[in-house]
Amino acid sequence: MPTFTAVTQITGKSLAEAVGERLEALLPEPTGVGVFEVEDGSDLWEVTAYFNETPDAIELALLAKANGVADFEIAELPETDWVAKVRRDLAPVEAGRFFVYGAHDADKLPADKIGLLIEAAMAFGTGHHGTTLGCLRAFDRLLTEGRTFDTVADIGCGTAVLGMAAAKVSDRTVYASDIDEVAVEVAQSNVDANGLTGQVVCLEAAGFAHETLIAKAPYDLVFANILKGPLIGLAPDMAAQVKEGGVAILSGILHAQADEVIEVYSRSGFNLIHREEIVDWTSLTLVRSSEK
Repeated sequence: MPTFTAVTQITGKSLAEAVGERLEALLPEPTGVGVFEVEDGSDLWEVTAYFNETPDAIELALLAKANGVADFEIAELPETDWVAKVRRDLAPVEAGRFFVYGAHDADKLPADKIGLLIEAAMAFGTGHHGTTLGCLRAFDRLLTEGRTFDTVADIGCGTAVLGMAAAKVSDRTVYASDIDEVAVEVAQSNVDANGLTGQVVCLEAAGFAHETLIAKAPYDLVFANILKGPLIGLAPDMAAQVKEGGVAILSGILHAQADEVIEVYSRSGFNLIHREEIVDWTSLTLVRSSEK
């Protein structure tokens, strides 16, 4: 069955969300509507509707005109076996001592690497993205320096690849949380596939807002691979939940946003010890000082 998309870009979140809602009332009805911020500081939002049959170009043009937004671009997507495509396109990734791979590449796991199995159908957080890779490299660097971590949390865990990396180098329990219910299910599936059931505890939570996360604080290490806005909002809680001398590894930050994140975390008592840029993304390693 063919899939059609209708895409436009809109300035401002409220207008983008309003147009998204109005798309849902069209005939033929879209099978789904997505409203996503373009993370470049421009306040642009991409609004996309998906259809199983050719959308009504006139209705889309009238909708765009009525809301004062750019015309929708309509396209037909080729039929694709996306899991097979991901398996072809996403080769295993090395990040220091860690090796992130799919089950189809299990035979490529080097004997001297720590394997992290992520299924191809769960591609976000596989290690191919500069944010995840940056976090893994930062963690590997700390381990090489001789640091150890007894209490670890992975906030906004996605596939839980970072939490699993921490669990693989320790016998301690790691706590991995995400605000999205589906992400928590994905994380649990990966944890089980890696033989870490019970050692990585997957929780649904916004930030640290879960009784288990609070009870297990303060943390020696917290991963937070999310986006600039949520990271900035999380800074006071990070200061409260990371122990003195503890480490926060942050990513999901565009290069132009990094200095602002560093400044906010500095005011919350964190000192920058390392930053790394991979493609468009910056990863930060910070230590909580004795004064906040």
